[in-house]
Amino acid sequence: MLKRIMIVAAMLFCAAPQVSAQERFITLASTTSTDQSGLFGHLLPMFRAETGIWVRVVAVGTGQALKLGERGDADALLVHDRAGEDKFVAEGFGIDRRDVMYNDFVVVGPKADPAGVKGAPSVAEAFKRIAATKAPFASRGDDSGTHRSELRIWKSAGVDVKAAGSGWYRELGSGMGPTLNTAAGMNAYALADRGTWAGFKNRQSLVIVSEGDRSLFNPYGSILVNPARHAGIKAADAVVWHRWLTGPKGQAAIAGFKIDGEQLFFPDSK
Repeated sequence: MLKRIMIVAAMLFCAAPQVSAQERFITLASTTSTDQSGLFGHLLPMFRAETGIWVRVVAVGTGQALKLGERGDADALLVHDRAGEDKFVAEGFGIDRRDVMYNDFVVVGPKADPAGVKGAPSVAEAFKRIAATKAPFASRGDDSGTHRSELRIWKSAGVDVKAAGSGWYRELGSGMGPTLNTAAGMNAYALADRGTWAGFKNRQSLVIVSEGDRSLFNPYGSILVNPARHAGIKAADAVVWHRWLTGPKGQAAIAGFKIDGEQLFFPDSK
């Protein structure tokens, strides 16, 4: 797993905007949902224009982003798993965790809805119906914030997917976009963040089949990696980013990000 994380991080780092040694930059470990939704393409040029600081984004699952922070391979994090975030700070790897924004998860599936999910009174009941009918389900399986939320829903539904068998539950070990592509190809159900879903073009027969449950709430937090743990952290510039993102200008920029007129993230800084 560690080797895989390092390979993915290296690939994404190489794909990041190239800056000269004289230019200021920070490394931000964040999620595929914030990246693939297009949010960073909207935010980062504004931030750089105001501060002169480049942000190099390493877009991985939340679990992997937290590991990058633990090792000091990032200066700041923007992730979405509150339990994991609080643990990261409590163990001394991060400081000054702040609320940034929220959106929600949606359950997508084939329009024909073979599991009868659309009539379910809760997302837990929707998952129970998927398991009971052994309808194909595409899971990210990558320890991302989305994957962690999905596993919590299965647990609340009383379904042990590890013991499910029969091949209906597919752990892919991939980001949100590739997982949706697989779900579209398989005519499978999947849990997706609304931001990535809104920007996803290869939907084929997939539609939203369950939404609005309180357990689908999806908050994001910004955390500074603790410079006391790692001498090479760009602490001062990371603070500039952290404060901008959670300040009036960053929050207004988040509110202004839309796809086809739909606002995808809602500012939540206290």
